Amino acid sequence: MTTLLIRQIHTLVTMNAAREELRDGAIFVRDGVIEQVGHTADLPDAADEVLDLKGRHLVMPGMVNTHHHFYQTLTRAIPAAQNVDLFGWLKALYPIWARLTAEGVRASAQMCAAELILSGCTTASDHLYIFPNDSTLDDEIRAVQEIGLRFHASRGSMSVGESKGGLPPDSVVEDEASILRDSRRLIETWHDNSRHAMTRITLAPCSPFSVSPALMKESAALARSYPGVRLHTHLAESKPDVAYSLAVFGMTPGDYAESVGWMGPDVWHAHCVWLDDSAIARFARSGTGVAHCPCSNMRLASGFAPVRKMLLAGVNVGLGADGAASNDATNLFHEARQACLSARVLDLDAAAMSARQALEMATLGGARVLGRDDIGSLAPGMSADFISIDLDRPSFAGALHDPVAALVLCDVGTVDYSFINGRRVVDQGRLTTAELPQLVENVNRLAAKIVLG
Repeated sequence: MTTLLIRQIHTLVTMNAAREELRDGAIFVRDGVIEQVGHTADLPDAADEVLDLKGRHLVMPGMVNTHHHFYQTLTRAIPAAQNVDLFGWLKALYPIWARLTAEGVRASAQMCAAELILSGCTTASDHLYIFPNDSTLDDEIRAVQEIGLRFHASRGSMSVGESKGGLPPDSVVEDEASILRDSRRLIETWHDNSRHAMTRITLAPCSPFSVSPALMKESAALARSYPGVRLHTHLAESKPDVAYSLAVFGMTPGDYAESVGWMGPDVWHAHCVWLDDSAIARFARSGTGVAHCPCSNMRLASGFAPVRKMLLAGVNVGLGADGAASNDATNLFHEARQACLSARVLDLDAAAMSARQALEMATLGGARVLGRDDIGSLAPGMSADFISIDLDRPSFAGALHDPVAALVLCDVGTVDYSFINGRRVVDQGRLTTAELPQLVENVNRLAAKIVLG
């Protein structure tokens, strides 16, 4: 048994049931699980590992990323995809992604996981839906495990190519029977439904315009035959996306999701920019979650998701960075800031979303969306996933009267410390689990290779 003590925390943001924010706080951890949270004077003064945060440090729960495409780190800022909408963006990138390899999956996953961790994320869900050449989801899982990120790996899929009325070229789609066989294999190989699990599997047919209703239904049935396996897809991301659902299925995206069994507490959908009021009400009643990705939605001119309306209705909403080819940053503090600002613009109301509400979406909201009750807050019995930020940085100068709001309204940059499952993965701003210069060089080499062909 190993113990960890973090003490003399200037500001401790717990996100617990009372939303306590403590001065001179401390956290005591045993075997990766929080045992005590309180003031420094009230907690033990010794442990196997002690971090004394003298000075001004803010500690908060690690953030939860509910939607991403790690492999797209290889295709950031592609010129042909910079100034087009969702469908144009996809058509520009599908041929490039068809050159993805296992080596590319591994390197991009490690780069993206590193970028997320350094910017304050401790748990992430990734949606890998394209498997050309020799690539598999196993490659991504092993790569992320080495970096130390708590990981929900989504076995995505595309089965309806252009010849069948779908958007992706036939060269990047798979046979549905093969998809289901591999999905079962991955669940039985990697899925851990225990509390504090570091790896879980999600089944995630890509989108209404790239898979059949039959695959949606069969994937749902397969997932629900295993405890804790969740369902994820894209829904109502853009107006052309909605138009496709109406033309092909004769239903709105919300009606379509319900028709294939994709509503319930084990389901979350990415984007939902154009979800209508009826669907929002059904999402709330059924416990269906939403991954809100404001930067990507603005980058592709998809629109502003009605997040305030969703939250008021009782929908579980978390934040997602989305793919590194449509953002193109991988930073949940950016998403929290944009979620806050875009909600105000959409409602023309400066009080539509506060900084603390945005932080709650990034932590507790994401935990709820991923179906977890062991992350998102700092309290006894929770996983020891937390980050520390030195408040004595130029971007926080003049903001110390409310450092919690400053996390959203100012620029955080790189966190100073990150602990995941009680393991120190960032130490004084340095990632401890990988050599970043080598990783950056490898990703740049592979990016040039995949783009140039």
